[in-house]
Amino acid sequence: MIQVFANPHRFMAFSKAVQPWLYALALPMIAYSLWQAFYVVAPEQVQGDSARILFIHVPAAWLSMATYVGLFVCSFIWFIWRHELADTAAKSLAPIGAAYTAICLATGSIWGKPTWGTWWQWDDTRMVSVLVLFFLYLGYMALRAAMDTRQKAARAGAILAMVGLVNVPIIKFSVDIWASLHQSASVIRMDGPSMDASYLVPLLIGALGHTLLMAALTLTAMRTDVMTRRANALVLRQAVG
Repeated sequence: MIQVFANPHRFMAFSKAVQPWLYALALPMIAYSLWQAFYVVAPEQVQGDSARILFIHVPAAWLSMATYVGLFVCSFIWFIWRHELADTAAKSLAPIGAAYTAICLATGSIWGKPTWGTWWQWDDTRMVSVLVLFFLYLGYMALRAAMDTRQKAARAGAILAMVGLVNVPIIKFSVDIWASLHQSASVIRMDGPSMDASYLVPLLIGALGHTLLMAALTLTAMRTDVMTRRANALVLRQAVG
């Protein structure tokens, strides 16, 4: 499978066919989730209307971590097999992951103020580890930009991405190991979700929509990168010729 999609021509044909469908499925799912969040579901019994922000915060939190895992996998594939499309995917995932992490941090602070009485708590491991994740994304992009060749950028970025993976399980299990203002998991639990179905169903639909949107944005960025490199190569050949 890796060998099939390592071919740029196959990838461009595949992504051209799939990309519009991803957008077409993602946007209605996200819109439905937000409509449910702000106009349909009842206020949460304890947190009231402030809990509605979970329909944005939770998918952003999940995708901030999932995108970094994708960044790690693509970096690892490039580091071992030197597949250029794997590096293209990693490069494309980084700004998307940074955006979702920024949304997670912002909505978490907005949610935390009425719930916990504070915008931020520096001794909260979950908050700080998510901030570290955001800096990892920024560091990855800055490190790549500082290199003078694509190969150097890919290598330096891949090493940082692989080392930084250790932060993801810290984020996931921080509320179970250390004292935290953040509530424990209410969806992904050994004994099943504790969230009411009126919240859970639109939340999961929205999360799936954001996942499809992330995939669509990644394919768009990858296609742009491939076409840019082809255009640059063509300009160089014409200049030499």
